[in-house]
Amino acid sequence: MAGHGNEEAADPAAVRRHPTLFRTIRQRKNPKLRRSDITVTDEPAVKRATRAAALGNAMEWFDFGIYAYLAGTIGRVFFPSDNPTIELLSSFATFAVAFLVRPIGGMVLGPLGDKVGRKKVLALTMIMMAIGTFAIGLIPSYDTIGFWAPVLLILLRLVQGFSTGGEYGGASTFIAEYAPDKRRGYYGSFLEFGTLAGYVGAAGLVTALTAWLGTSGMDSWGWRVPYLVAGPLGLVGLYLRLKLDETPAFQKLESENVRASDAADPVETSPAGEVGRIFRDYWPTLILCIALVGAYNITDYMLLSYMPTYLSDELGYTETHGLLILLGVMVAQMLVITHVGKLSDHFGRKPLLMTGMLGFLILSLPAFLLVRQGGVWAVILGLLMLGVSLVCLLGTMSAALPALFPTQVRYGSLSIGYNLSASIFGGTTPLVITALISFAGTNLMPAYYAMAAALVGVISVACMKETARKPLDGSPPSVETEEEAAELAHSQTPEPRF
Repeated sequence: MAGHGNEEAADPAAVRRHPTLFRTIRQRKNPKLRRSDITVTDEPAVKRATRAAALGNAMEWFDFGIYAYLAGTIGRVFFPSDNPTIELLSSFATFAVAFLVRPIGGMVLGPLGDKVGRKKVLALTMIMMAIGTFAIGLIPSYDTIGFWAPVLLILLRLVQGFSTGGEYGGASTFIAEYAPDKRRGYYGSFLEFGTLAGYVGAAGLVTALTAWLGTSGMDSWGWRVPYLVAGPLGLVGLYLRLKLDETPAFQKLESENVRASDAADPVETSPAGEVGRIFRDYWPTLILCIALVGAYNITDYMLLSYMPTYLSDELGYTETHGLLILLGVMVAQMLVITHVGKLSDHFGRKPLLMTGMLGFLILSLPAFLLVRQGGVWAVILGLLMLGVSLVCLLGTMSAALPALFPTQVRYGSLSIGYNLSASIFGGTTPLVITALISFAGTNLMPAYYAMAAALVGVISVACMKETARKPLDGSPPSVETEEEAAELAHSQTPEPRF
């Protein structure tokens, strides 16, 4: 590769192995940006892609929200014990089990999405998630089949976890590669709008069923209803995803790979080889991704998954009362999240992310001191303080994370980094917080845990590059109109980052 400054003399197989390097060389030799290099987005197609990705994400978090909000019920149905704390810990341990296989799902499904396409893998994740969730609603209770009830629950949670390993990385990549550069934050925020919609749907359904059936009715059969609803939702999401075309960025990458294959013998890489290449070539960015996602996930799961349990177990609220308060906070977040996405397009990803991380670092302890007072308005104010901090992360992260990696490894790298972090830090959050409260004897442990996570987040945001309003690494510039494309080409901008 000593002579790689002359691309025409380069080994075609080397071009195949290092497409980004040789595209950069080509750009240096010919700095003029051609009109054919620029992608003009189709707004209806961008909206369809955003809708399909967001609905899948909503279903994913509807499924996980159900489990979190029914944690006490699941403990009684599948892990009956004389000690309520043991039931709850067993339930949260099973919640965390799904996160153990998420990195495996990410390592299998992520590189597959870079090889065969984003659309096909996202359809597969939707099918697996729908089947796994629907089947949980059919499991007999511990009183009916004994030991096999929790075994079946754990197996189906593993199916959910594996499929989720390919969901977020693919969905965020899908939207990021469809959206125009100047509005990637806005469209990306709809993915987390879907997250909140899933949580709101789960919380609303569980709250309504609990109010209608009471604890005994929920323990008897009511807990099954939210799981059975996932079947029809999955079919709708699958239909929407199958109607979409591949992303423009992946189509361009695929056509370049075909041309490289015609010029030389194809270089086939196994999934294990792709994973190894990601760890070998992109490990600094992978570490940054893991740190960002870890801080984000701990604060996310602490507020949106664990808080109802905290309000009922630590403060004596009824399960319905606690869910209603959190439901209001999440609806408020849904009302502003797309505006946060717009702000990240205007001011940049780093300012919004730093605001959210600093919010958790500074406000977590005051917020929990307010919540601990137990009055309704104190609890609402405390949760809103945390909710404002979280929405800054929710509305920005879906655009910031895909921009960390180049197109040819974006799905795989993001899936691996995101799910390693989610497995270690995210899904274990309710279990860790419950155990810390029991060990330390203070119900302020969630605040201290969130503050520690936020400190890591502050350092991580400081280390990342600003990517707002810039082309994705390894992809051509993406604009909304032909006029913008012509103006950009005429300006002969020498840095399209592809």
